[in-house]
Amino acid sequence: MGLTSKKVLLLAVFVAVALFVLTIWLWPRLSKGNWRAVVGRIGLLLATQVSLFASVGLLANNSFGFYASWADLFGQEQEPGVVTDYETGPKGTKLKVLGTEHLSIPGGSKPKVAGRIEKVLVQGEQSKITSPAFVYLPPQYFQKKYAGKKFPATVVLTGYPGTAQALYKKLHFPQTQHGLLKQKKVQPTILVMMRPTVAPPRDTECVDIPNGPQTETFFTKDLRADISRHYRIGTEAKNWGVIGDSTGGYCALKMTMRHPEAYSTAVALSGNYKAPIDATTGDLFGGSRQLERENDLLWRQKNLPAPPVNLLVTTSKLGEANYRQTLQFIQQTKSPSRISSIILDSGGHNFNTWRREIPAAIEWLGKHLKA
Repeated sequence: MGLTSKKVLLLAVFVAVALFVLTIWLWPRLSKGNWRAVVGRIGLLLATQVSLFASVGLLANNSFGFYASWADLFGQEQEPGVVTDYETGPKGTKLKVLGTEHLSIPGGSKPKVAGRIEKVLVQGEQSKITSPAFVYLPPQYFQKKYAGKKFPATVVLTGYPGTAQALYKKLHFPQTQHGLLKQKKVQPTILVMMRPTVAPPRDTECVDIPNGPQTETFFTKDLRADISRHYRIGTEAKNWGVIGDSTGGYCALKMTMRHPEAYSTAVALSGNYKAPIDATTGDLFGGSRQLERENDLLWRQKNLPAPPVNLLVTTSKLGEANYRQTLQFIQQTKSPSRISSIILDSGGHNFNTWRREIPAAIEWLGKHLKA
């Protein structure tokens, strides 16, 4: 049974309840002072506590999508399967289409009505990184009226560790854009949904690590080239935006500020402004103080010329740790960069807060990207 299976959650809850009842029932027998009774009490309490923590952990994981599988939980990744007989793009492209995903939009089985999500495998020519992604093609992509049209694209990133599926199952990016399209508030845009952890299990923070994974190159060069060759997407920076939450938000800002030739527009939902250095990241900068400074966004604003890009940052006055840094980032932004914000009165570093911000963020993105 999979980590996110409801059967696993129900089993964990059943075991926790059973152990609790068993503890109540056996407690009088274990009230004696001999060592067997003491060991029995400790064992029952420990087992009950572990089962309760497991139940709460599974429930939280199912709600927020931290880990997609047991292998993901324990830091092991399964090699993605590759299907070579489902190519719809021009010959010579490296991108592989692995299949389609269910889309919870009315008329979801009809691409001309709801659009379609395709699971693809992006193979980085320069970075040598291979990673899956989920591409949402809006309904217009399949309509005759738009047959010769190229579309703008937005890369949508999770936090760390995150799961790409959460972007359409929990955060509802395609569903939100579809609703805004019906209201004529946005232009049809292709969404490339993935997690920034393209060299799992390491948290690379979208950095080209010296003698390590070249994650920044993957996102700023390989991903755009591979996706553009396969789908009808423009290749200029004005055609491309990037939005992410948490670590994905830091990546969105950083890649746009460092590579305005790749992305013209970025949205950071509760994003950080500096990469952490911990057990999940390891040494990201190979001991280079200069490289570390260049990836510190507040340092960049103070010490380097501002790029001609559009930036949107979000935070909450209560409940988010990045509030003061976000205000500092806004105040330090210099022309020709343009800055906007969404600041809630209260919120948190969670899906519920981001779902409140995503509609406005998508609408803002649509005003800045060019087809």
